[in-house]
Amino acid sequence: MTRTLIASATKEVIIGFDQPFCVIGERINPTGRKKLAAELQAGDFSTVEKDALAQVACGATVLDVNAGVVYNSNPNPNETEPPLMRKLIELVQGLVDVRLCIDSSVPAALTAGLETCQGRPLLNSVTGEEERLEAILPLVKKYDVPVVAISNDDTGISEDPDVRFAVAKKIVERAADFGIPAHDIVVDPLVMPVGAMGTAGLQVFALVRRLREELGVNTTCGASNISFGLPNRHGINNAFLPMAAAAGMTSAIMNPVQAAATPKNIEDRIGELTAMGIVIPEGIDIDVLVPLIGLGSTKATPSKEIEAIKAADFLMDNDASGGNWIRFNKPPASANAPQGARGDREGRRRRRG
Repeated sequence: MTRTLIASATKEVIIGFDQPFCVIGERINPTGRKKLAAELQAGDFSTVEKDALAQVACGATVLDVNAGVVYNSNPNPNETEPPLMRKLIELVQGLVDVRLCIDSSVPAALTAGLETCQGRPLLNSVTGEEERLEAILPLVKKYDVPVVAISNDDTGISEDPDVRFAVAKKIVERAADFGIPAHDIVVDPLVMPVGAMGTAGLQVFALVRRLREELGVNTTCGASNISFGLPNRHGINNAFLPMAAAAGMTSAIMNPVQAAATPKNIEDRIGELTAMGIVIPEGIDIDVLVPLIGLGSTKATPSKEIEAIKAADFLMDNDASGGNWIRFNKPPASANAPQGARGDREGRRRRRG
């Protein structure tokens, strides 16, 4: 049975076909997040700290760390990414004891991350491009770490799933030449947007099955790619992830956090209700009000995608006796509730025989 081991300083997680689905939190990545990129350029790491804590609290078992900031003062990533990668990994490791995924297209940044990271991180990534294979596979072997293998090569990204399978097979075979076992290769078969290609879901399900059955490798993906450009993206993602897991996918790079309602969200919603003639009681606890008016929570909570994954784990017997599902759905303890077994029984009358 294929098992990919990822570890922090003290904790391990196994990615495997008989294991709970591995959630790789994607938020510590300035690519496409202009606000975060600007903060990192200014030496402000507050969002990174918040995102690290929130993602772990909401169910991420691995955190992806990307340092891809284009500095105005120096646009050369070979010079800017390595020191930032070190800083980010040191910061995250100091906040949470969680497994890491070192994410960069810059080999020097990957090396800096590997030198800094405690435990056994996941490296993200190698492709089928010759230059990339020659640069990354020696790092994988030297540091004895697993690696994400993305199914594109020097010809680009093919829409033909057979071509993407062939690229994945090539990477697995080249890795074997370096003495890297197949269980340390986690293939990303590249999920296409279903809004642009109607067969995208069917393609990836078939491809994941082939990768499992013919190559015996674990798989991952950028989960939100499937819903790109569509309304109600969470609805698509919630259906896609359990279906991908049933086909054999064992992990995904995704956002595990449902964002908290902002003061402006709350103010606008109260205004809408007031305009409809609905009276909001004065002095009502805002934490009580927010879910009642359809805004979720004032705190970051697990996303619906996490809920779907937990349910899929249970249904696929990768959650023994449903323990994780039960814990996930257990209401949070009240801050005023008595603590401990005896405290829970306080105030009850003892029955006499």
